[in-house]
Amino acid sequence: MLIKLLKAIVLGAIVGILMIWLFPQIRTKHPEIDVLPTTDNVVQVAPISFHEAVNIAAPTVVYVYNRGVGDENDKEQLGIRTLGSGVVMRSDGYILTNMHVISGAEQIVVSLQNGSTFEAELVGADDLTDLAVLKIDAIDLLAIPVNLERKTRVGDVVLAIGNPYNLGVSITQGIISATGRISLSLSGRQNFLQTDAAINHGNSGGALVNSLGELVGINTLSFDKNEDGTPTTGGLNFAIPTELAIKVMNKIIKDGRVIRGYFGIKGGDVKMTSTDGVEEITGIYVSALDETGPAAKAGIRVGDVLIKVNNLSVLSTLDALDKVAEIAPGTIIPVVLIRDEYAIELQLTVGKYPEKESF
Repeated sequence: MLIKLLKAIVLGAIVGILMIWLFPQIRTKHPEIDVLPTTDNVVQVAPISFHEAVNIAAPTVVYVYNRGVGDENDKEQLGIRTLGSGVVMRSDGYILTNMHVISGAEQIVVSLQNGSTFEAELVGADDLTDLAVLKIDAIDLLAIPVNLERKTRVGDVVLAIGNPYNLGVSITQGIISATGRISLSLSGRQNFLQTDAAINHGNSGGALVNSLGELVGINTLSFDKNEDGTPTTGGLNFAIPTELAIKVMNKIIKDGRVIRGYFGIKGGDVKMTSTDGVEEITGIYVSALDETGPAAKAGIRVGDVLIKVNNLSVLSTLDALDKVAEIAPGTIIPVVLIRDEYAIELQLTVGKYPEKESF
């Protein structure tokens, strides 16, 4: 009997040793935790991350502090009144931000990510696009990557980078939910990039970048606001497209301001069929004219339909106004219109866009 008991004990011990040797995971102190073994035949999947894009773009986003004009006896008014963000566009110190960030500033202070602080010069601003160009006395700055060949599409993942509430660099993530035409047209006729990436107070003037860290827009505003004026969570947020921002920046650096060509018309998009009934023609139905403007002087009338501007077909009202806005004032261009079913070509001298529309 004793011999049988000893045999059972020895056999049990041997089986136990074999089980531990064959299945080492049973030795873990917490068998309920499923630890993924690191073996050659197990694929390790990395989490989705935009870390590299942030590393590329975030160092080019700066903090813009606006010192306002105030009463010498009012120390608070003389302190930093508003703040926002900016983007280093060129290594020689040119920075883009929103005009509303620096509006009314007595002194503009720019702080880089490395802690360096500079007093910035206002090169110029454009109220129609709400853009301003700053210049700091610095060289070899890290500028944000720009790729104008890569078109921004609805559904693209984007990151909004800025200095919300003066907390320091912060990133929010979303997608592009709508895109607009790149233009130099009038405020209100221009479509922004729309995104659900949060643009909070202080993010204005910061960078909207794609998943590669390339600039796609300059953050500018949030549409939905609470009663106290602060943005609502998940509101509609907008950015100025990169191509437009760069056009405005280059014009400001060159001339100190944006000089736009002026047409002097208002109208709506129309489509018509050619006299042979084959071709579909798009144009502008002229609904109003500046009586002293370039269009009226050229002989254009209310009721005309413009189909070509400067030898280019009109795709839309916005498209035509954009084309004229890009032309230097004083330039003579051909304009083709339809009047009483006849095509008429006129010569129009492009005017200079007035500070305020008078019609």
